[in-house]
Amino acid sequence: MREAAPPAKPMSWAMLSRALAVPLILALVCFLPAVIAAQPGTGVRDTAHWLQLVLTCYAGTRLATVILSTRRRLLQGVFWMFVYIAMGVAPFAQAVIGQTPTPLVGPRSDLVTAVVLILVGCAAFDLGALLASRRPLRRRTAVRSGAGPAVAHRVRLRLLVLLAFAASGYYILKLGGPAVFFTSRQEISASVAASGVGSGGSQVGSAFLKGFGTVPALLALLLYTRRLVTSRRARRSPSTVLVWLGLAGLNAIVNNPVSNARYWFLTVLVSLLFTAFPSSAAMYRSVLAAGVVGALVLFPYADRFRYDSSGYRPVESSSVFEPLATKDYDQTVMFANTITWVDTRGHTYGRQLAGSALFFVPRAVWNGKPEDTGVRVGQWMGMSMTNLSAPLWTELWVDFGAPGMAGAFALIGYVAARTDRRYARAVSREGPGPGSVLAVTVPLIAGYTFILLRGPLLQAAGKPAVAALCLLLVTSFRVQAGRRPR
Repeated sequence: MREAAPPAKPMSWAMLSRALAVPLILALVCFLPAVIAAQPGTGVRDTAHWLQLVLTCYAGTRLATVILSTRRRLLQGVFWMFVYIAMGVAPFAQAVIGQTPTPLVGPRSDLVTAVVLILVGCAAFDLGALLASRRPLRRRTAVRSGAGPAVAHRVRLRLLVLLAFAASGYYILKLGGPAVFFTSRQEISASVAASGVGSGGSQVGSAFLKGFGTVPALLALLLYTRRLVTSRRARRSPSTVLVWLGLAGLNAIVNNPVSNARYWFLTVLVSLLFTAFPSSAAMYRSVLAAGVVGALVLFPYADRFRYDSSGYRPVESSSVFEPLATKDYDQTVMFANTITWVDTRGHTYGRQLAGSALFFVPRAVWNGKPEDTGVRVGQWMGMSMTNLSAPLWTELWVDFGAPGMAGAFALIGYVAARTDRRYARAVSREGPGPGSVLAVTVPLIAGYTFILLRGPLLQAAGKPAVAALCLLLVTSFRVQAGRRPR
């Protein structure tokens, strides 16, 4: 009798990565830049134009590398996705078409300097990540220490759930009920102003109201999602499932895309996907690859709910690349404008970052507290609308100049690479299990990285502070000794 043929082996993601490697790299590094370069426009092909092309290809190569990597590198992947889109493709389209969302007020040489400094920051980030990869992680042994710590974790998690429902409930009632969360961001801002929170010229009160109204609900949902993903017992518990459903409904009100900024909803979506599918190579690659397409095609049109129907102005363009030149992506040109601004008054030597770190101090207490970097530069430019971006390159340049910026990005790259490795261990089968806070924290940071990189930091500082307080509530700092379970 003929022997039965052995069953076919399923295609592994390593094999699929090799199959996707060439077309993905060609698409990001060659095809998309070539299509943009062929667009009609009035852009000048000078040094800034060619440096922008180099930056786009560099970021595209690094993004393809992290997408195709056998290791899931959440923080590094999101960093390179942002750089490729906001500092690479979009500014290159602006250079070709000859338009920018924000006017360039200084000389063209400042734009050249800005692109060079962005490249320096990216190279420093890579250097820091490379140094981190050469250092082995310390082996942390897991122990069986009885039911005490597990019970304590569940108690702390329930406290966080209570805080989430109480804070979000207060937020909903303070703004006039759930219906206002499905109108527009303009209506939300008007409701916050009408509530009396943050009166007297300070935005600290409104920042904490929004922060506690949205962040605890999201963190509680992520932690319960982690429990359901990793614990069969939790999935069979009606009370756990009901709490998860309640948190999902609460987030549908306070963290929906209608009443929240696009970058914050992106944080919610990315953190939830990475928490629900922590070990899925398919989800990791899909989020990064789809993020590029979504940012280029959908993101410029996703501000439909920023204003009410009378204030909304739809985007009208004949090319998919034209919105990139006229909306949203002003990071590079704002960096150039900030260089011009610094040339007129000098560096601030930590003052701007101090204002961001101490965001919670009211201006009535701190006379002369720094404003957002984007706002300060916008006022200096004479702009009527000063809600402008100040990417992390800008914030570091304003305070510390080129050496400080390069050193900071090297440190950021080092920390990001080490954190990615610890996260990979945390979500593996040998990791700490459903109680691991790191398995939830890293996806949340990955999603919020878009906001931190775009800036200004003063605007972005409130929600991470609230998240840190919530994480302190559920984190155990006890060090236990024991043998590793077999």
